[in-house]
Amino acid sequence: MRIRLGYDIAYECAQSTPLLLMLRVHPSLAGDLVTPDFVATRPAVPLQTYLDGFGNLCTRLTAPAGLFEMTADATIACAGEADETAPFAAEIPVPDLPAELLVFLLGSRYCETDKLSEIAWMLFGRTQPGWARVQAICDFVHGHIRFDYMQARATKSAFDVYGERTGVCRDFAHLAVALCRCMNIPARYCTGYLGDIGVPRDPAPMDFSAWFEAYLGHRWYVFDARHNLPRIGRVLIGRGRDAADVPLSNSFGTTVLKRFVVRSDELGT
Repeated sequence: MRIRLGYDIAYECAQSTPLLLMLRVHPSLAGDLVTPDFVATRPAVPLQTYLDGFGNLCTRLTAPAGLFEMTADATIACAGEADETAPFAAEIPVPDLPAELLVFLLGSRYCETDKLSEIAWMLFGRTQPGWARVQAICDFVHGHIRFDYMQARATKSAFDVYGERTGVCRDFAHLAVALCRCMNIPARYCTGYLGDIGVPRDPAPMDFSAWFEAYLGHRWYVFDARHNLPRIGRVLIGRGRDAADVPLSNSFGTTVLKRFVVRSDELGT
């Protein structure tokens, strides 16, 4: 199966404004690209690319004052299979975890393990360790939060979401990540494309999506607390501790979003 993906994003910049973008397909998927994935800008400006500390591909540029447009149009090959499930995957005791994974047990900007630890152990302390426990966390988050674009805000944290019970996909992911970490299961936040492939089409305009990965059985597995079922056609852009590590754009100046269109559509085999 092939997926056509891309975006059309425009900002109005009050003055010349440096931007950091995380809009490229993750380097681990570079071999699956059928046509190149790159950022095209109007007006054209010099672009610099680099890998951040989590291995994500980032783009650095300076947008001139006025309307600044960014587009991409790429095709990627996909196996067409749903997210893998492994019901017998076990938790790894903290002393046995690779040292580089310990950061994914710690609290972070949007995932306050200190505020949620007691709640997590009350809710999941008696669930079967391993896959069943992570799935129980997803079931809880999926049922606890009502999806509502109008309740989104950049400062909303996992603890806020737990109390307010509304949010968007990043909020579902943040709460699930935080609860996993409270239960000593490494978890990391993911962002990328997720089109309506193999499911009824959502009439709402498409956006980039957020999900998470949990470390079980000595490897990472995808979980999605918002949709709470295996999906086809995820295309990863970035991974990190939470959304603060993988912002789609960071502007160092005043910008106003003027246009935001995202595409991820099946092209067939």
